[in-house]
Amino acid sequence: MRKPFLQHTLRSSFAYVALMAAVLSLLPGMALVGALAVSLAVILGWQDMRYVPRAVFAFAVLTLAFALGHNPALIVTAAVSMTRLAGLVLAVMLLSNVLARTRDLQRISASLFGGKPLMRYLSLAYGTSLVSVPLNFGSVAVVGSLVGERIRRNGDSPATRNATRAVLRGFGVAPVFSPLSISVVLTLTLLPGLGIVQLLLLAVPFSIVLVLVGLLWREPEPAQDLVAQEDRAGSGSWLRFSGLILAVCAGVFLFSHQYQLSYAHSVALSCLAAVLLYRVLGWLRRERQPWSSMANVSNELAIVGGSAFIGAVISGVVLGQIDGNPQLPVWLWAMLAAGVPWLFFAAGLGGVNPIVIGTLVGGILGSLWPESAQIGLGIAMVTGWGITAFGTPFAANALIMERLTGYRARDASFRWSLALSLSGLMAASLMAFGLTFWLA
Repeated sequence: MRKPFLQHTLRSSFAYVALMAAVLSLLPGMALVGALAVSLAVILGWQDMRYVPRAVFAFAVLTLAFALGHNPALIVTAAVSMTRLAGLVLAVMLLSNVLARTRDLQRISASLFGGKPLMRYLSLAYGTSLVSVPLNFGSVAVVGSLVGERIRRNGDSPATRNATRAVLRGFGVAPVFSPLSISVVLTLTLLPGLGIVQLLLLAVPFSIVLVLVGLLWREPEPAQDLVAQEDRAGSGSWLRFSGLILAVCAGVFLFSHQYQLSYAHSVALSCLAAVLLYRVLGWLRRERQPWSSMANVSNELAIVGGSAFIGAVISGVVLGQIDGNPQLPVWLWAMLAAGVPWLFFAAGLGGVNPIVIGTLVGGILGSLWPESAQIGLGIAMVTGWGITAFGTPFAANALIMERLTGYRARDASFRWSLALSLSGLMAASLMAFGLTFWLA
C-alpha cells in the first residue's frame, strides 16, 4: 500500500514541478527542468499507461539519442517546446478538475439533453463546444457520462446514438476555434505572423457551419424530453460559466498582447489565475476544497510532451537541410495548404497524434511560408486538427466516449461521421487553397 501511494505522490509532485517550470519558463534553465519533470512523471506512471503513449514517449527517447549525436542544440529547443505544451495541458486539466465539481457545470451539462431531437442535437453539440473551451477533454467526460447514464437506464436508442454524435462533433470543432486549445495555441506559436482575431474570424464560422451540416447525418428519433425541469440550468448558471470563459480568454489576450508573452504561456497563466480565484472564493465561503492530484496525467504528458519533443527535433533537422527560403510558385503553396487537412486526417487514422503533425507542419512550413498568406496555413492546421478529433477512432475523445457509452470508437467517430468528415475536409482544403492563392 505504501509503495503505490508514494509513486502517486511523486508523479503528482513532478507534474506540479513541470507546471511551475512552464510558468517560470522565462527564467534560464526552467525549460530543461520542466522537460525533466515531465519525463520523470511519465517514467513513474509507465506501468499504468496505455500502449500509444508508451510508443510516443519511447520514440521521443530515440529522438533524443539521435539529437545528441546529430546536433545537441536541438535538445534545448525541443525541451522548450515540451515544457511549454506540457504546462499548457496541465494548467487546462487543473482548471477542468476544479470546474467539473461545480454545481453550475452539472446543471448545464444535464440541461443539454432537453427539448426535441433537432434542438437536443444542436444544444449538445454547441454546448459541448462551449464547455470544451475551459475543460478540454473534461467536457467529453462530463457530458458523455450523462449519455452513458441514459444508456444504462433506457438502453441503446437513436436518441443516445445521436447524442454521442453531437458530443463528439461538438468537441471536435473546439480545436478549430477555442483560444485555449492546444491546436490554436500551437498554430499561433509556430506562425508568429498570424493573429488570433484573424484566425477566429474564419475558424468560428467554419465550426458553426460544420456542426449544422452534421444535422444531415443523424438517425430519425421520436421527440421526447430526457431531462426533468428542475435539473436544467437557469440563466445564472449559464452567465457564470460564460463569464468565466470570457475572463480566461481576456486574460490570454492581456498576457499575450500587453505583456508580449508567448500564447502557450499566456493560456497557462490565465487558467492558473482562474483556479486560484476559484479557490480563494471557496476559502472565503469556508468550503472544504481537496487538493487536485496530478498522479493520473502520465498518458497525457507522454503524448503531448513526447510529440512536442519529436516534432521540434525533426523540424530542426529538416530546416537545417534547407538553404534559404524556397521560391515556389503561388499555386504550389496553395496546393500544400490544401493538403494539410488531409494529412492530419490520414495520420489520425494511423494513430498519429495531431500534435506531432501540427508541430512538423507548423515547424517546417511555418518558417518558410509566405508571411502574407499565413492565414491559409493556419486555417488548414486548425480545421484539419478538429476534423481529425471527431472523425478518427484513435482520438482521445472517441476512446473516452467508447468507455462511457459502450459504442465502439470506430463506429461512433469514423463510420457515423465519415461523410461529414470528408465534406469538412473538402471545405477546409478549398478555403486553405483559396486564401493562400489569393494572399501569397
